Amino acid sequence: MAIFLKILLVIVCLGLIAVVLLQKGKSAGLSGAITGGAEHLFGRQKARGLDLFLSRLTVGLAVVFFVLSVIVAYFVRSV
Repeated sequence: MAIFLKILLVIVCLGLIAVVLLQKGKSAGLSGAITGGAEHLFGRQKARGLDLFLSRLTVGLAVVFFVLSVIVAYFVRSV
């Protein structure tokens, strides 16, 4: 069971890396990061199509990655 979960964790990790690298950058520099965060916070999301899909997929894979990390850590500690 632990080996299966570790393999699944590696697959999810590689998928998360690939999805993050496929996304377009919001803006260059620190000012772009601050402005992009403010636009996202106040609901002016302009993402459509592939950008929106990749963004949601990133969130989903990140949640799965964290949950699997906790589960694998539990199994490693108990063995």
